[in-house]
Amino acid sequence: MKLEKLLIVDPIKGEFTGDIEIEGEKITKVIPKNYKDYNSIVMPGFVDTHTHAQKGIDTMYASKEDFEHWANNNFSQGVTSFFPTTVSASKQQILSVLKNIENVSTSIEGVHLEGPFINKEKKGAQNPDYIRNPTLEELKEIINDKVKLITVAPEIDNFFEVINYLKENNLSISLGHTSGDYKLFEKAFKFGVKRITHFPNALTPLHHREIGGTGSGLYFDFIIEMICDGIHLSPEFVKLVYNLKGPDRIILVTDSMVAAGLEDGKYELGGLPVIVKNQEARLENGTIAGSTLLFNEAVKNFKSFTNCSLQELSKVSSYNALMDLKIFDKGRIEVGYIANLVMLDRELNVKETIFQGDEIFATSR
Repeated sequence: MKLEKLLIVDPIKGEFTGDIEIEGEKITKVIPKNYKDYNSIVMPGFVDTHTHAQKGIDTMYASKEDFEHWANNNFSQGVTSFFPTTVSASKQQILSVLKNIENVSTSIEGVHLEGPFINKEKKGAQNPDYIRNPTLEELKEIINDKVKLITVAPEIDNFFEVINYLKENNLSISLGHTSGDYKLFEKAFKFGVKRITHFPNALTPLHHREIGGTGSGLYFDFIIEMICDGIHLSPEFVKLVYNLKGPDRIILVTDSMVAAGLEDGKYELGGLPVIVKNQEARLENGTIAGSTLLFNEAVKNFKSFTNCSLQELSKVSSYNALMDLKIFDKGRIEVGYIANLVMLDRELNVKETIFQGDEIFATSR
C-alpha cells in the first residue's frame, strides 16, 4: 500500500509533506517530498486508555462479539488502540470481564481497572457498594497480562503495600478518586507512581495553603489524563494545563459511558441510573457520570481549546499514552512501526483509518 501527497504528522519528527509505503502490517518507507499542497493529514492512530462504554456496549457486560463491534465503532473515530475500562465491581464481575476479553483479537491493547480500590468520599459515579481496599490476595487473582492500567487512591489501606506487586506486573498505576493531599501525592510520586486519572476530576482542589491533588498534579512531573468535552473541564482550564504541563505530559481520554454516540435518555453506569440530557451524563443527584464524548471530538476540542500544533496533538492523542504503557511499536509514522494510522481532513474529521496495514474504515468517496 502506498499513501501519497500527505501532510505527515509524527510526534518526534514533526510535520512534513510526503508519502508512506506499507507492507504487511508495518510502515516500510516514509518519503519526505516538497508538496505545495496535500490531500490528507495523516497521524498515528488515536489511543483511548479510559473508556467504559460506547454506543450501548458496556465493558462490564460486553461479550466477545460486543468488544469486537466496539472496536469497529472506534475505527470511525480514528481509534486504533483502546483499553476497555471497568468500574468498581465485585471480584467475580471483574474476572468475568477479563474472561470475556481474553480471546478478542482486535484493537484492544489491555484493560484499565478504574476502581474498586478508591476512596468512597471521591467516588464520583462509582458504586460505593463495591469500593474496597486492595489486598495482595485479591490482586493476585485478578491481575493478568490483560490488565495494563489501574486507578487507585493512595490514602486507602494497603496502597503502599501493593505498589511493588503492581509494578512487578508492569502495570501503570494512576492516582484517582482520591482525597489525598500534597504530602500523599509527593510520597506516591517518590514511590514511582507517575500518572493521574481524569485530572483534576475527583481530586482535592488547589488551595494556596494546601495545593491538594490538583496542585500536586501540576507541581510534580505526573502525566495526566484529560476529558476534553467542555463539560468536565472548561476550555480555559484545558489551555491553562497545556501551558503549565506542556503536550508531553497530557493524555486525552473519553471516559465514555454507554450513551456515547447515542441519543439523550436514561442509561446506567456500574448499576447506577444515569440521565443524559444535552449530551451531559449525570446521576440523579447531579454527579457527572462519565461522558458521551467520542475520541475524534476530544481531539478537535483539544486543538480548538489550546491552539496546539499538529505534532503536539499527535502526542496527546496517541504517543504519550503508548509510551506510558510501554507499547513501543505503535504511535509513530516511522519505518518499522505498526501501520496504525488515521487520515484526516483540514477540519480534523476522520477520512480513513488504517489498522495493522489494512484500510479498516473510510468515508464514502
